[in-house]
Amino acid sequence: MTPSFWEGKKVLLTGHTGFKGSWLSLWLQQLGAHVAGYSIDVPTKPSLYELAGVARSMESRTGDVRNLATLSTFLKGVNPDVVIHMAAQALVRRSYTNPVETYDTNIMGTVNVLEAVRDVDSVRVVIIVTSDKCYENSERESGYREEEPMGGYDPYSSSKGCAELVTAAYRNSFFNQEDFDSHRTAIASVRAGNVIGGGDWAEDRLIPEIIDALNAGNAPEVRRPDAVRPWQFVLDPLNGYLTLAEHLWLEGPACAGAWNFGPSDEDATSVARVVEQLAHVWGGDDHWRPGNPDQPHEATYLKLDSSKARSQLSWAPVLDLRTTLEWVVEWYKRHWNAGEARAVTLAQIREFQERATQ
Repeated sequence: MTPSFWEGKKVLLTGHTGFKGSWLSLWLQQLGAHVAGYSIDVPTKPSLYELAGVARSMESRTGDVRNLATLSTFLKGVNPDVVIHMAAQALVRRSYTNPVETYDTNIMGTVNVLEAVRDVDSVRVVIIVTSDKCYENSERESGYREEEPMGGYDPYSSSKGCAELVTAAYRNSFFNQEDFDSHRTAIASVRAGNVIGGGDWAEDRLIPEIIDALNAGNAPEVRRPDAVRPWQFVLDPLNGYLTLAEHLWLEGPACAGAWNFGPSDEDATSVARVVEQLAHVWGGDDHWRPGNPDQPHEATYLKLDSSKARSQLSWAPVLDLRTTLEWVVEWYKRHWNAGEARAVTLAQIREFQERATQ
């Protein structure tokens, strides 16, 4: 990612009030971009968005991606250069209790973003953020590649697979590379792993639950200790999205398509190991207790193969898992001890960027 590229760019983010959206909004602000956000609400209490004052230096609009008319009007008013679509119902277990909301938000929300972009000539780059869970999961231990089939056992996972199919259909039908000289818009989808970092308070997320337990002096409760996930620091995939956006701007359809931005193979590890490592970094007991085993189905093995991004974009993870956990602990301790949510977030963004550009 080239920091100077973003100076003066107009960027519209959907879902900017969420965990990843807040980190990306602050990073783009620090890079000198003009950032506009569109989101239905602030999804958690507390929230990184509010604690870090994310809205201070950006335009923020409350709106639902399921409402095409409102979304389209806002997009036309912003007249952005780059659109990054992150708004979603992003929780697997919630998708079991609210499947209609999940499909409506994740599929029709994506349709509406792409449909709104069709009506705005300024947009040069569109990135649709989906999930590592979009693949047809065969419970294998090797990573999934971009060309493999979409699927999904649960409503959330399958809705993200559907969002990938929607993105490909719009790219082929309305933003075809053969007509690039007329529409000048390059579209890609991106899939990240289990993203962790400070300021995450989402329901059913492992790291917030562990941190809360450790802070209270309790043994964390772990529902699926053997599940293997691709753990990565929040800024690593965001760095991938920004790097890809630059390539799409400069190279157009040559970089359109689907991209994985996952961690190194050694950082795809079990939930139990992450709990034990995080507790060790925290300075507490690494014991945990088993949670209720009667849970909705989730995949046991899930890894991403990011060799395409490594070879074609020269992208690679900046932080390993151990450093990631250290940064997570630093964030929460500085927040709780000194109320420094904004300061520690900006400091970690600066440190990450320095490491990424070395």
